[in-house]
Amino acid sequence: MNELLVFMCDGAPVRGEIVSIGTAWQAVLENRNYPPAIRKILGDFVGAATLLSASLKFEGTLIIQAQSKGPIQLLVVECKSDLSMRATVKLSVEPSEIASDATLGDLLDASNSGRLVITLDPADRQPGQAPYQGIVALQDHQGTVIKPVTSAAEAVALYMQNSEQLETRIWLSSNETHVGGLLLQRLPNSGGHAHIDQQMAAEGWNRIQTLGETITDEELLALPPETILRRLFLEESSENGVRSFPSRQIRFGCRCSRKKVADVLRMLGEVEVEGILAEQGAVETVCDFCTKTYRFDAVDCRQVFSTDLLADATRPPSSGH
Repeated sequence: MNELLVFMCDGAPVRGEIVSIGTAWQAVLENRNYPPAIRKILGDFVGAATLLSASLKFEGTLIIQAQSKGPIQLLVVECKSDLSMRATVKLSVEPSEIASDATLGDLLDASNSGRLVITLDPADRQPGQAPYQGIVALQDHQGTVIKPVTSAAEAVALYMQNSEQLETRIWLSSNETHVGGLLLQRLPNSGGHAHIDQQMAAEGWNRIQTLGETITDEELLALPPETILRRLFLEESSENGVRSFPSRQIRFGCRCSRKKVADVLRMLGEVEVEGILAEQGAVETVCDFCTKTYRFDAVDCRQVFSTDLLADATRPPSSGH
């Protein structure tokens, strides 16, 4: 299962999404040895990014990024509007040092200064135009009370409430083989729901949330989205109507390439690259997302700095990738 299902509730101003990711998630984990707590947090953010990307109506790439002074030094999840995604984590400690029950706060907000940055990078962004960025604190300030954010679901709900002004509930679950998620959004009382008064809208939103709260982690991980939709909203469907749309496929997609590595070498400069060649005999780098290895020998590197187009620099290497 690698699919996302969108649905609308006709009896309430609510839009929803259900996601189930299998082989695409397994591709993220391939050749990785993330401890269970890290895998759980990364999986939840993969589910969150996929749900968010489908809920925000724009063409481009959604990026969730977190940096911290805690055990997770860097976490990045990217999901394009075609639902191709990739993700990675860099740790500042050895995997064996991370407790199996470590929370998001333990790993990303140990010093109470954790931040998530959610970036929307439009496909048609013009040169010099900055992408839209929203910053999500990992503390929820409720008046004078500061409540730590304990999950990816809470962080995404805060982002939607603050940046999109949409009440959002999200449930996420992940293990070593699957990621599952459910998102519910309360829509403005307009458009197709203009006939619903404020009281009915509030009652409908509360009713759909109550039904959503009955979902279990086991169901999110094991059941197809269509089955989850029927399981949660069978009664709602018979009374008011819940309409689903054709499901969309999710896939793992890394955008690394030999040409992009050549671009990086040009930015490093010829002197520094020559120093690496003198010390190691070749320049070798591994993609953080897909673990693909790129190797540039002395001939490759000379070609990098002898052409503007880099066409020659991307010739198939004699060995490796």
